[in-house]
Amino acid sequence: MSIKVRYFASLKESIGRAEDELAFVDINSVADVWVNANKDTDRPHNILAAVNMEYVGFDHLVHDGDEVAFFPPVTGG
Repeated sequence: MSIKVRYFASLKESIGRAEDELAFVDINSVADVWVNANKDTDRPHNILAAVNMEYVGFDHLVHDGDEVAFFPPVTGG
């Protein structure tokens, strides 16, 4: 399974990269993507996730070719 993983805003800075192109064998959910892409980094409790540009929960199933994005909550004024 090949998944593109993207990081945005302050999360990109704290992770130290903007994206990954990863090949996974045993990935089922967005939560699994985070764990496998960031083995040494705990998932921040307040981040949001999207699969193919649609907001999803961390239990959302992923499929080959999906793009998974992680980003901090967006605020506006």
